[in-house]
Amino acid sequence: MSILVDDDTRVVVQGITGGEGQFHTEQMMAYGTNVVAGAVPGRGGQEVDGVPVYDTVEQAAREEDANASVIFVPPAFAADAVLEALDSPVDLAVAITEGIPQQDMAKVYARLEASDTDLIGPNCPGIITPGEAKLGILPGNIFAEGDVGLVSRSGTLTYQVVDNLTQRGIGQTTAIGIGGDPIIGTDFVDTLAYFEDDPDTKAVAMCGEIGGQDEEEAAAFIGDHMDTPVAGFIAGRTAPPGKRMGHAGAIVSGGGGTGTAESKIQALDDAGVPVGDTPNEVADHIESFL
Repeated sequence: MSILVDDDTRVVVQGITGGEGQFHTEQMMAYGTNVVAGAVPGRGGQEVDGVPVYDTVEQAAREEDANASVIFVPPAFAADAVLEALDSPVDLAVAITEGIPQQDMAKVYARLEASDTDLIGPNCPGIITPGEAKLGILPGNIFAEGDVGLVSRSGTLTYQVVDNLTQRGIGQTTAIGIGGDPIIGTDFVDTLAYFEDDPDTKAVAMCGEIGGQDEEEAAAFIGDHMDTPVAGFIAGRTAPPGKRMGHAGAIVSGGGGTGTAESKIQALDDAGVPVGDTPNEVADHIESFL
């Protein structure tokens, strides 16, 4: 099995007529993703690589039975695109866009809490179920079908850990890059819960980083609710307090006792989660579970 996407997922691409949208639509289709429509205001009636374009996500979902959206829309307009997806019949929206203003995402988050749609991102590489579908910019060639789930705040770490797993002959059920912004949709706990409920996911790799308390909250969830073994990695161990490292959410404030690499590693250790010093050590731990 898998979580959230599979070969039955029917995708509408918001922003399909733009350069990024068109390029990654081609890549997704080449992978085998069932891209059935695009949605761009004012571009209804056009086609991109044989994919019909509609003015709204609502129209695309209704006419093409789309149940997922992937968003390649410039930052100034991306929050509105996410809101449009949340107001449509799709079950999943994946926001790839980086640099969405946080005040805009605060409005999205308020709407998300009342929505039945799952949101992945923004500022993320997307989601992939190997051999079935990918929504986003993940390099499909490094993934392999298997029984390990992966969730990460960092796209680069996703690729490193997955490549280490695949090189050992360890495939993946689904891999999700949840994004590194301070305000995101689906978080570690949400994703871990999905993996725990998936009978085919036999182990989970979780890649976090400094900043915020998401990893500490995930550790508490693992300790209280998960039987599926989890191995972890925390990036940013050498970052000084107050220094942002790559992601908008990867910043540690001075004091407080949370948000540091040390606090996250300790929380995971307390939950029985082995934490690798390197991405390759994460693969070592995963291999020991199987």
